Amino acid sequence: MVPAVESPAYLARLNPEQRAAVEHGAGGGHGPLLVIAGAGSGKTDTLAHRVAHLVAGGADPRRILLLTFSRRAAAEMGRRVQRIVAGATLPWSGTFHGVGARLLRIHADAIGLAPSFTILDREDAADLMGLVRHELGLSGRDSRFPLKGTCLAVYSRAVNAEQPLDTVLAGAFPWCRMWEDELRGLFAAYVEAKQRQGVLDYDDLLLYWAQMMADPGLAAEVAGRFDHVLVDEYQDTNRLQASILLALRPDGRGLTVVGDDAQAIYAFRAATVRNILDFPAAFDPPARIVTLARNYRSTQPILAAANAVIGLARERYAKELWTDRTAGERPQLVTVRDEMEQARCVAGRVLENREAGMALKSQAVLFRTSHHSAALELELTRRNVPFVKFGGLRFLDAAHIKDVLALLRWAENPRDRIAGFRALQLLPGVGPAIAGRVLDHLAVSLDAGAALLACPAPQRAAADWPDFVAAVRGLHERAAGWPGELGLVRTWYAPHLERLHEDWSARLADLAQLEQIAAAYPSRERFLTELTLDPPDATSAEAGMPLLDEDYLILSTIHSAKGQEWRAVFVLNAVDGCIPSDLGTGSDAEIEEERRLLYVAMTRARERLELLLPQRFYTHQQTGLGDRHMHALRTRFIPTPLLPLFDSVAWPAPDPRAATPAAAASRIDIAARLRAMWR
Repeated sequence: MVPAVESPAYLARLNPEQRAAVEHGAGGGHGPLLVIAGAGSGKTDTLAHRVAHLVAGGADPRRILLLTFSRRAAAEMGRRVQRIVAGATLPWSGTFHGVGARLLRIHADAIGLAPSFTILDREDAADLMGLVRHELGLSGRDSRFPLKGTCLAVYSRAVNAEQPLDTVLAGAFPWCRMWEDELRGLFAAYVEAKQRQGVLDYDDLLLYWAQMMADPGLAAEVAGRFDHVLVDEYQDTNRLQASILLALRPDGRGLTVVGDDAQAIYAFRAATVRNILDFPAAFDPPARIVTLARNYRSTQPILAAANAVIGLARERYAKELWTDRTAGERPQLVTVRDEMEQARCVAGRVLENREAGMALKSQAVLFRTSHHSAALELELTRRNVPFVKFGGLRFLDAAHIKDVLALLRWAENPRDRIAGFRALQLLPGVGPAIAGRVLDHLAVSLDAGAALLACPAPQRAAADWPDFVAAVRGLHERAAGWPGELGLVRTWYAPHLERLHEDWSARLADLAQLEQIAAAYPSRERFLTELTLDPPDATSAEAGMPLLDEDYLILSTIHSAKGQEWRAVFVLNAVDGCIPSDLGTGSDAEIEEERRLLYVAMTRARERLELLLPQRFYTHQQTGLGDRHMHALRTRFIPTPLLPLFDSVAWPAPDPRAATPAAAASRIDIAARLRAMWR
């Protein structure tokens, strides 16, 4: 008799479905695995345990590729793995874009790239697109040509969705169809400009990686680095990412993907739910499917309502979320008169919860579109309720941060014209024309640093030119070392910051924060790459009240709330026209994604869930109708048969002590007679 092998202690903490996912392939066969992880089902912990179990079973952690959708998620996964298997580190853990950047630098010579390439963020890529657009004469046409941001969005959608330009224009940008030939020429020139300058945009990090995997030799070399490939949030991948993944593991061996089709809500980023729906059939035999349905977040009444909403979806992996937390209140459908009443209702209920011991941070207000919270923000401000709103500018979008990074990027890659263009215009008296002439002068030299030193000072910037040249030269020669180079930039930039911005002191604090961030990176190249790919969320100027208060309410779009949870959740405008959005009902696929958005919002709640139903709301500039009040109907995603799963209430609630109309009229008459006695 073969003695039973005792299971590792860490497996005892898992439920049977989680354990099945973690132990997949224990018998020696590591075929493809799809883990359908319902909301709140312990997805992250399950994936971390699977990685740890592979390492504990003898897998080399250096040959495990773990792909996540944020660097923070990768770091958290690494910490959990180390808690399970002490000392285990995952050098190949990161985002698709981050891993792509690393692989491109390793294989740069083989694919015609300079290893010193720099990466444009979205705004810089749009600026380059705009520059090329202008050079081609497309900015001065009589007819309205798409702006640079729209052009970049079209280009990005075509790349990430792996669709022809005409298909992208017809499906997502129909108003641009008349410009198809011009856009095709613009995109070709944009690609040439990037190659001349030695820069890549976000999309290139995936596109070049995919092109590498199309070459048999390079594909074998890249795939040969890894024995196991694991992907988190697979429902959020686009076609290009799926192509990369299938090229890494065409037979599926050693491949695990984790996700939830019911939470696929990023089609606007070219993500497609088809990737996860079609994953099992991509292999022969099909991938094994393990479903995690036990929920560790919400009460059963909330799950019952959410299950019913998503249960009406046209196509999905069937699962019914359940929990041991059977007690609890049913979700509420709260009817209010209009958006102002909605704001007063939510603010009041939030404060009631606070008085009952629920911190503001434990509550969240979610909405389909950012402007839906405008009335609520005013009401919260009036009542002195601090809040933070997610979905604003990123840290890197602040002008002063982009100024500093432009100097660093220009030093890292002197051919980066967009970075140089921005850096030069920090000097007083230097505008686009002068900056362009300086860059043209530098472009003909093989040694940009020496050429800048020899470049005659622009007349309007003569006083500031020597210090500028010295700073750029010092960066180019790496004289201060890393991260001392950032201090050099800050010293030069500080007087210009004070000249350019009234709130320069707050912005200077941001630069100090940037230096702290920089100290965590081993080199300027790593810093620029990873900060561009995964920036911090907000600047000090944008953080506002929450930094000054011990507690604050969370306001968030539903998209930004994914992956989060709160004790109480309020969903604004749960009416047709808002959920689903009027702009999201053009096709069955769009309507299904809107249904998933409501499901994601509902499954953020742990104890209390309230969906607000304003009966009328004000609409702006409706075609042919102008600004007007509209009557609203409950969202179509909660049809009448589902109403027993909710408590329907009105706000404000009618006073049970109120008199009947006749009695009230009588009382008013008596009051009038009494007042008349004293006239």
